[in-house]
Amino acid sequence: MRILHVIGSLSPADGGPPEAVRQLARAYPSLGIEVEVLCQDEPDQPFLETLSFPVHALGQRLLGRFGLSPRLWRWIHRNASRFDAIVLNGIWIFPNVAIRSAALRASRPYAVFPHGALDPWFNRKYPLKHLKKLLYWPFQYKVLRDARAVLFTTAAERDLAATSFRPNHWNSVVVPYGISDPEGDPAAQAEAFLAKHPLLRGRRYLLYLARLHEKKGCDLLLQAFARVAPSVPDADLVMAGPDQVGLQARLQAMARELGVENRVHWPGMLSGDLKWGALRAAEAFVLPSHQENFGISVVESLVARRPVLISNQVNIWPRIEADGVGLVDEDTLEGTERLLRRWFALSAAGRDSMAARAYACFLRNYSMKETAILIRGLFSATPSRTEAAAVSSR
Repeated sequence: MRILHVIGSLSPADGGPPEAVRQLARAYPSLGIEVEVLCQDEPDQPFLETLSFPVHALGQRLLGRFGLSPRLWRWIHRNASRFDAIVLNGIWIFPNVAIRSAALRASRPYAVFPHGALDPWFNRKYPLKHLKKLLYWPFQYKVLRDARAVLFTTAAERDLAATSFRPNHWNSVVVPYGISDPEGDPAAQAEAFLAKHPLLRGRRYLLYLARLHEKKGCDLLLQAFARVAPSVPDADLVMAGPDQVGLQARLQAMARELGVENRVHWPGMLSGDLKWGALRAAEAFVLPSHQENFGISVVESLVARRPVLISNQVNIWPRIEADGVGLVDEDTLEGTERLLRRWFALSAAGRDSMAARAYACFLRNYSMKETAILIRGLFSATPSRTEAAAVSSR
């Protein structure tokens, strides 16, 4: 089977969706699946150089993130018939319309990962953008309606998506989701990170590892940390992630105003051994996000055997709580403060117990190979709506 994945960008700075594509590309070969990726990155981008699968980087991306591209339209209409199936990653972008057109013309099935973009939180938070989406919905809806499946990473994401726009009739499939086990020596990775950031050596620290974006609750985390910092003088906070919207300067000013600037560290975007080293050397991972359809970084923490401190707006929170591998609270300042105080109030044995359960939780729930198996099954036959509904109810 040959599958084409389509995504706006494979840049690691874009967080979960490009990481999911890379992880799936690692999982496919063992199942007899050949994968290629179509993206709108410039072909000379350095993050494309180390990828082990064919990438068609077309470059042209007009009208900002919408990604209008006559070049992509021509490419996909010439090449769609080479593939047995197509998987779209993301919505509200021009490639969706182009792929639907080409797939229908070539009689090829396709599926769509919205990656959380149908969550009604965005409609409430950005009302002007919501008006633009309402205008675009007739085009976007056809893409979802005609897909073999709309793929959601949790039942919560699926259910929330159904409340955002009308009409909303599509075939929802909840897929297992996650990552692959990372390569490398854990001790060497931790040492590499600490060698690059020596001020953290010998310090306890909580790790935020995500884009610096208002939806992630960065401001809540800084304020909450400032409130609890006097009671834990040996603990620091690491705010790691790309600054795509110019938020870091404001957050750093906030840290100064709150009197914790010397205990908050800003290593920027981390990848490879440095990312895994930051996770392995951390005491816990923290993400008080206002909206996460899944949270790849949460699962990365589990595979690194680190407990997680998250808000109840990270949609996998029930599993985290049920498996005892982290703490959960509300996505408010008070909730984030409680989250940190609860963590620091734990005994060393309590923290170690959570850490000891983390990897087993990953193995049971978040293997990307299971995602690849489901996608293969989805495209191996032409299921009826009744059969597809049975798959989606798993």
